[in-house]
Amino acid sequence: MKEKTHLQNLLMLNVTMIIMSTSGALGRYIDMTPAATIWWRCILGAAFLYTFCKWKKVNIKINWAHDGWSLIIASLLMGAHWLTYFYALKLSNVAIGMLSLFTYPVITAFLEPIILKTKFELTHILLALLVLIGIYFLAPEFNLENDTTLGIIFGVASSIFYTLRNLLLKKKVERYAGTTLMLYQIIIIACVLWPVFFFYDITTIQTEWKATVALALITTAIGHTLFVSSLKKFSVTTVSIISGTQPIYGILLGFLFLNEVPQSTTIIGGALILTTVIIESTRTKKTS
Repeated sequence: MKEKTHLQNLLMLNVTMIIMSTSGALGRYIDMTPAATIWWRCILGAAFLYTFCKWKKVNIKINWAHDGWSLIIASLLMGAHWLTYFYALKLSNVAIGMLSLFTYPVITAFLEPIILKTKFELTHILLALLVLIGIYFLAPEFNLENDTTLGIIFGVASSIFYTLRNLLLKKKVERYAGTTLMLYQIIIIACVLWPVFFFYDITTIQTEWKATVALALITTAIGHTLFVSSLKKFSVTTVSIISGTQPIYGILLGFLFLNEVPQSTTIIGGALILTTVIIESTRTKKTS
């Protein structure tokens, strides 16, 4: 029964990665500025999550005195992660945007033992470095004078924000449902981003609403809630390394829906990333 439960959790984690990988193609496709896109994403996502919580009678109460500041900081980090990630997608393409973001397993492997006081595992460092090598093969060119390089820089910045947010929420998922945590995060982000009314044209939602609704429902409400919930079953480092499948799924979606054809080096890098996923999946099965 224990093995079956682990396999079910592992399968759900990988399904979560497929769902979340839709962010690349959708973020690249939606013809709005990143700030406006994220604001609409949060407004619609909050509506979907609140409806779900009421339907399933999920407890959405938060101990603000004890956890309020942590949740607010986590929300700001999440908002910064989304904004920089979407700028990375706009400046480059789905492959570059997603792959530069996925330097975060490397960052997580170094920061988790320091911040959460967990055991330092050399294997995680080696696997994370293998992911980094895979990313190098997928995006080997580095030129500070082009948009692709700027996309990589924004993607790496996004990965840092994402890592810090995940580590901050790790201890909170033990007390709250993933749906509850995600609901408050996107509400806070929406409140912070409300000035987009004054600086950007948000009326373009009239032509972009279908893709934006998909981003809010599939990627945000469903994908990110499942991701936060997965932190209850796996370490942050394990989740981040298995998340290495997201660029592969994202590149495939980019190819199918945006005609972005991956280069031959993508195959090499993708193989390296998938190798780390297989190794880590085997390790977590043995230790769970």
